[in-house]
Amino acid sequence: MKQPAIQPNSQPTSEMMLRETASQTAGPYVHIGLALAAAGNPVRDEEIWNEMAKPDAEGEHIEVVGTVIDGNGDLVRDAFVEAWQADANGEYQADYDLSKPFNSFGRTATTFDHGSEWSLATIKPGAVKHPSGQMMAPHINLTLFARGVNIHLQTRLYFDDEADANAQCPVLSRIESPARRQTLIAKREEVEGKVRYRLDIRLQGEGETVFFDF
Repeated sequence: MKQPAIQPNSQPTSEMMLRETASQTAGPYVHIGLALAAAGNPVRDEEIWNEMAKPDAEGEHIEVVGTVIDGNGDLVRDAFVEAWQADANGEYQADYDLSKPFNSFGRTATTFDHGSEWSLATIKPGAVKHPSGQMMAPHINLTLFARGVNIHLQTRLYFDDEADANAQCPVLSRIESPARRQTLIAKREEVEGKVRYRLDIRLQGEGETVFFDF
């Protein structure tokens, strides 16, 4: 006797094996869809990009710049970076609105121009309370997408002129090696009277940046 065909979704979940969705590298379409200027395309009227703070935003205005370097020591010229940070008062602005003076979320990318640097125009964030109750040092959360990177990488940028706060940060202090902690510390520069912090992200090899499993 012919058995009736099993209909889709008719099996109990307990009898089904749920498989992990396959990962894939970011490829060129990340830039085409999310970093139009970096891809050489016309930008949209409303674009989430690297100006996180307008001139009237409260706080110390800074520029953050850096490069992305692969395991061979070569520049990664098509990386895509997302940033998430608190405002000057240590509060995250969850509602994104281009009309606001400051937004906690921003995007940037490396290109084949300007030394292959990514950059953010923002304000220096305030300290944020950790779930443990301790205060985390001022920092910017960074998420990196790039060709050859199957799962995006999570890291942080701290500031070298916040030494006391860095020493007490419950997240930064979890990194046992002082040398490894330094891979997250951005160096302060002054360029044409403006404050700039520089952090180069190294994907592999000597001086590899610390990445978090958030």
